[in-house]
Amino acid sequence: MAGLPESLTIGEVAARSGVATSALRFYEEEGLISSERTGGNQRRYPRAVLRRVAVIRAAQRIGVSLREIRTALDGLPSGRTPNKAEWAKLSRGWRDQLQERIEALERLKESLTGCIGCGCLSLRTCKLFNREDEMASRVDGSSLMGRPAARDPSSG
Repeated sequence: MAGLPESLTIGEVAARSGVATSALRFYEEEGLISSERTGGNQRRYPRAVLRRVAVIRAAQRIGVSLREIRTALDGLPSGRTPNKAEWAKLSRGWRDQLQERIEALERLKESLTGCIGCGCLSLRTCKLFNREDEMASRVDGSSLMGRPAARDPSSG
């Protein structure tokens, strides 16, 4: 039985990872994965890239930004599959982020439930009120509905 190949083509990585070749090229442009080029300028990826792609996809599913993923992956070896301790360290940080997101979503869910239940449609008393809304101090948001957008005098 033949051994596993040391390197994979972009098509092989795409087929084995379930990620489109365009996404793999994008990941490479963003510094998340790397390849070497053959004499014919074709990409060849080390087998370990499959594990990195799996981590990228998992991190994206929980809402980790590509910048955060790149920072985390920069601390991992690119030429080999990270060991158990390296993966554990990586996942601890993301687990904390995920917990924070879960807690924020729970708070939002409670606010939204109250908002749906009250039916007030008041931007002045709503728990979900946008405090950065510049128009809030001048007019109730519902009074703007159905009117053409006001021209911003600072825009020229």
